[in-house]
Amino acid sequence: MMHGKMAVGSAGGKGSIKKLIKALKPYSFQIALSFLFIAVSTVLSVYAPQWLSKLTDEIMDNAATQSIDMKKIMNFAIVLIVFYSSNALCNYFAYFIMTTVTQKYARRLRSGISRKINKVPLGYFDKHQYGDTLSVVTNDVDTISQSVDQAITMMLSSLCMLVGVLVAMFVTSWKMALTVLLIVPLMLILIMIIAKIAMPQFRKNQECLGEMNGKVEENYTGQIVIRAFNASDKMTADFEKSNSRMKRGVFKAQSIAGVMQPAMSFISYFAYAAVCVVGGLLMNSGDPAVSFGTITAFLVYVNLFQSPMSQLAQSMNSIQMAPAASSRVYDFLEQEELSDETGKSYKLLDGGNRIRGDVEFKNVRFGYSPDKVIIPDFSASVKAGMKVAIVGPTGAGKTTLVNLLMRFYELDGGDITIDGVSIKDMPRAEVHDIFGMVLQDTWMFEGTIRENILFSKTGVSDEKLEEIMKEAGIAHYVHTLPGGLDYFMENESNVSGGQKQLITIARAMAENSPLLILDEATSNVDTRTEEVIQTAMDRLTEGRTSFVIAHRLSTIKNADLILVMRDGNIVEQGKHEQLIAMNGFYAGLYNSQFANE
Repeated sequence: MMHGKMAVGSAGGKGSIKKLIKALKPYSFQIALSFLFIAVSTVLSVYAPQWLSKLTDEIMDNAATQSIDMKKIMNFAIVLIVFYSSNALCNYFAYFIMTTVTQKYARRLRSGISRKINKVPLGYFDKHQYGDTLSVVTNDVDTISQSVDQAITMMLSSLCMLVGVLVAMFVTSWKMALTVLLIVPLMLILIMIIAKIAMPQFRKNQECLGEMNGKVEENYTGQIVIRAFNASDKMTADFEKSNSRMKRGVFKAQSIAGVMQPAMSFISYFAYAAVCVVGGLLMNSGDPAVSFGTITAFLVYVNLFQSPMSQLAQSMNSIQMAPAASSRVYDFLEQEELSDETGKSYKLLDGGNRIRGDVEFKNVRFGYSPDKVIIPDFSASVKAGMKVAIVGPTGAGKTTLVNLLMRFYELDGGDITIDGVSIKDMPRAEVHDIFGMVLQDTWMFEGTIRENILFSKTGVSDEKLEEIMKEAGIAHYVHTLPGGLDYFMENESNVSGGQKQLITIARAMAENSPLLILDEATSNVDTRTEEVIQTAMDRLTEGRTSFVIAHRLSTIKNADLILVMRDGNIVEQGKHEQLIAMNGFYAGLYNSQFANE
């Protein structure tokens, strides 16, 4: 398991917001259309209180004489109903359009991340937890989607409403409008203070969420080991630490942000009181622009004015989460990618050329980091059709050598050639097509046995598939399953480790690549199954250059060449009998395994 965690991008919140705005440019038309609906909704909301003012004045003026014109009252009421109904429809269309935009954007982000995963070097996953990367794909993208959906719509709606209400208030009574405006500085100061305090906490919460997802991934994938070592309490305690940090962080951030809404409401109450007091004074002074209807309209305007301010405050919670989430997403999307190979064409597999399988390592140098060189200077020549075994103690560089051969990592120095052609001059896809692989860690995915064996291979007939299964020693097992090849594996735990290993070997056989890499291919099987696999491997490797990594030296006695590695160098090479006769490092490894036999 990798123990790094996703860092927040160096660009910070402002840089991430700029990238977010730039990424939304393709949706400018939809956003503009949403804005149009919001503007229409605002006009309707702002103009409706004028009719409410007329309705109030009509009632107040005729209440004393009890000669209220109900037909006129009903007309006013119908107009208000039409206004508010149209307002609701416009709001619905505005939110519908923005939701569509944000979901399309979220889909594009996930697609971009999915493509990026296949472009970043494997070294990236050496430094980051899988759970943390998964959190970027799921939680962070969802956070951005929700933030954009809520924030943009709310902010556009709120800003339109603020401008519209201000214009309507000044048109109605500039004196009372100035009274309402006294609350604006208080609201703005409150928003800025709370945003400044809460934003770092929201950013930290996204990091904590990624860390916690990493712990969850470890707990789920390592259940067998955890239970075997009675480490449930320890793992639970580690998770609870992350969970508690997450709880404290979310509580702190939401508590700070949660102050905004009630504080805004509290401030708006002063505006209600001020409108009533100032309106009453203006009426007493005989101001012709102020009436009971005007005061009623202004009370509505105060609410309309306070509402967008409250919405702005509410949207700040989402806005503050967006920079943190987008920083992590764009940090991943901006990771260094594998070198561009668009100018490279297939060298060996193009035109139906037959690959001989000559492989040469020329002064290969490599380290996972500049200060830690794993392979200082490695050279070896492998002739076509040879079965080459690579042995050595843990950390000698065996698997690293295979990773370099497959171009999973790039060389720091030297070269590797296949039939005289440098793998640097080949596209990675060609190198991967040249080699078939059977790894120590078996991998099954949800699907049928047929799909797991064929995987990305097409055009394999049932007859050929049956032959492959017989060679891999898995035909009898498959035919005992319900549905045979069409048996659906929902959970690979119902397949034994040995059978999974046999399926991956059958997968390599179906690939039918000219060269083979077998990394501890028989490590998870019993002695009898090992014999079956060994026989199948002898048939599979016949006529093909093959590289076999093995700790169980009994499996590579018949190798044409054994490369003995130690500290990244070849210290001995030759056939089994020759190396035993040398009584050197290999002989010591072999005798330590079979001392009791």
